Amino acid sequence: MPSLPVVQPRDFPTNRGGLCQKGWTSAAVLGTSDRIVTPLVRGASGDLEPTSWDVALDLVASRLGAIAAEHGPEAVAVFGGGGLTNEKAYALGKFARTVLRTPNIDYNGRFCMASAAAGMNRSFGVDRGLPFPLADLGGAQAVLLLGSNVAETMPPAVQHLAGARAAGGLVVVDPRRSATARLAEDPGSGQPAEGVHLAPVPGTDLAVLLGLLHVVLAEGLADRAYLEERTTGFDDVARSVAAWWPERVESVSGVPAADLRRVARLLAAAAPVHGGSGAYVLTGRGVEQSTQGTATVTASINLALALGLPGRIGSGYGAITGQGNGQGGREHGQKADQLPGYRKIDDPAAREHVAAVWGVDPETLPGPGLPAVQLLNSLGARSDEASRKGGPVRPRALLVHGSNLVVSAPNASNVIDRLKSLDLLVVCDFVPSETALLADVVLPVTQWAEEEGTMTSLEGRVIRRRAAVAAPGEARSELWILAELARRLGAPESLAFSTDPAVVFDELARASAGGPADYSGLSHARLDADEASSGPGLFWPVPAIPSAGSGTQVATADPLQHPGTPRLFLDRFATPDGRARMVAVDHVGPSDDVRPGAPFYLVTGRVLQHYQSGAQTHRVAELERLVAEPYVELHPVLGFRIGVPDGARVRLTSSRGRVEATARWTDAVRPDTVFMPFHWSGIGSVNQVTTDATDPISGMPEFKVCAVDVSVVEPDTSVVEPVETRTGLDKLDQRGPLAQRGPIQKELST
Repeated sequence: MPSLPVVQPRDFPTNRGGLCQKGWTSAAVLGTSDRIVTPLVRGASGDLEPTSWDVALDLVASRLGAIAAEHGPEAVAVFGGGGLTNEKAYALGKFARTVLRTPNIDYNGRFCMASAAAGMNRSFGVDRGLPFPLADLGGAQAVLLLGSNVAETMPPAVQHLAGARAAGGLVVVDPRRSATARLAEDPGSGQPAEGVHLAPVPGTDLAVLLGLLHVVLAEGLADRAYLEERTTGFDDVARSVAAWWPERVESVSGVPAADLRRVARLLAAAAPVHGGSGAYVLTGRGVEQSTQGTATVTASINLALALGLPGRIGSGYGAITGQGNGQGGREHGQKADQLPGYRKIDDPAAREHVAAVWGVDPETLPGPGLPAVQLLNSLGARSDEASRKGGPVRPRALLVHGSNLVVSAPNASNVIDRLKSLDLLVVCDFVPSETALLADVVLPVTQWAEEEGTMTSLEGRVIRRRAAVAAPGEARSELWILAELARRLGAPESLAFSTDPAVVFDELARASAGGPADYSGLSHARLDADEASSGPGLFWPVPAIPSAGSGTQVATADPLQHPGTPRLFLDRFATPDGRARMVAVDHVGPSDDVRPGAPFYLVTGRVLQHYQSGAQTHRVAELERLVAEPYVELHPVLGFRIGVPDGARVRLTSSRGRVEATARWTDAVRPDTVFMPFHWSGIGSVNQVTTDATDPISGMPEFKVCAVDVSVVEPDTSVVEPVETRTGLDKLDQRGPLAQRGPIQKELST
């Protein structure tokens, strides 16, 4: 293994030199003892065995070709990740649609930002998580934060809330008294002012937002001039919220009517129309991962618009992105319905433009595919009956990049069954994740410090990633893997798949030109030059400026170039008429509500020390020591009532499965609710019980709330996981049910 780099803080506008524990320890993952450094193929023994790149790639290409030839291109699917660089995300989408010619590509951002994207596109005409620099929050008098525990998920961002905290204007909506909710109770620095923590019944955040807007309108606090000049649809929204007076909201959500009125007045006082210094409404996964997630985002935007916040410096609405490249990962072709630059795949003009960049006939590009949950549920040859009757073709092969579906997908037991039923599962990863352990072929790839490329921050700032160390063993970039597979699958030379990230970015820039997320005025060279000169950073859209009289586009460091767009909507929204669309929505409630047999709400979330499925952070000894096992938080009143002592082994059961973990008594959670983090696999994998019901608009699953029963596990009935949960490559397949796949049928001589 190469020597590990030293992690040092950087004085960057978003974090100002701050790092969380995951950041400080991130280099440790580069040297993990079970790093995958050679391709692996499942052999006749059923074990994953080392092989050469030629053998592995020839095998993958042969099997993909055979499956597509027998069942059609739709029988091959691709699942990407929000941690891939922009270049890799772009190349993956291009590969799926031009080489595989399959519509079936989606990514784990569907689990993360889909509802925010759908809501912002519907209301504003474009989706950029924060349409303003993150640092703008520092000047706000009030910030309404719904469903986001930033104090644990991205601690360096907390410093930007200092102004609102000091003014008593931080409002946190969360059924738990999370670390972020406690910030609203304690403004810090000895300040006497306090914010507000609203703790609604899980799944009722939308009702709270409707109640807040009701108060704003009923008390004459709206910015009527702004509404008249910059929005459409206000009358319908005003009529819809008339039914949500504070006392009714209290009966549904448990939030006191007096607190609703207090928060509405606090936000209005901070709005520019009333002489305030600015207010923001921000949403996170806690309210977006819901079957009414898009509606909740829409209600948040409606509230912000009523107060005249979006499109004004120092105020606005934004969604807090969850993954490292959650913004860029959804802009350039990984989503089932999108082409690069945020173009819609069913838009003829968009298809023609991108096809011209790729050098293909637009008629050969597939149409929209299935969003993530539906795609996963469709995997495998469960029955050919649908195909025989002319129904849709089920994907029989899946390529996975940058995602650990076994742990991160909802209703995970079903997902495991679907993955096992595939004819071919290929996983690109750098550690033996739970999904990699199910694969027929595992391809070792580079990770963050070993590759060049770009990422896009939650605020739309395009950032360079640079290689700090060489990749170990035979690990390769996905750019190289896709190029090699394209060649083996017979792609013409004109359909270029470069392995140079700078060249791929230039192509991405051309493909995005004229789209909502326009990168055409950017290049690696320009980003490097801006950084070297301590420039302001470059936020999309950054369109290229045609050189005089030539009609060509340039992307070189030039004072005449477009400076980027740190703040959107200052003059107009990205809609045909330039106005924001207000859309009436209504509260329905969670799809899996409490009932006899499942009388308690389960909410899920993160902890400070771990990230996503834990495939990386569980391999960092320092982080693992701090939080070594999953746990369930429950209120002491609930624990006493149902006979679950503090520290006992507890079982959560839903209609989809069960999980077990250690009980922790805390008054930070509602007495009708339990909380469990989602960073573990096996019997402690909370997504074994979460629902895969999805938002009808965004396709996002309802991770954040479902109904469960809670019971104590007697010692003689508890399930004990193997001690060695992280093993070397020599024990890759020694993990019980995750290893139960037969040998792949090799069609090539080795």
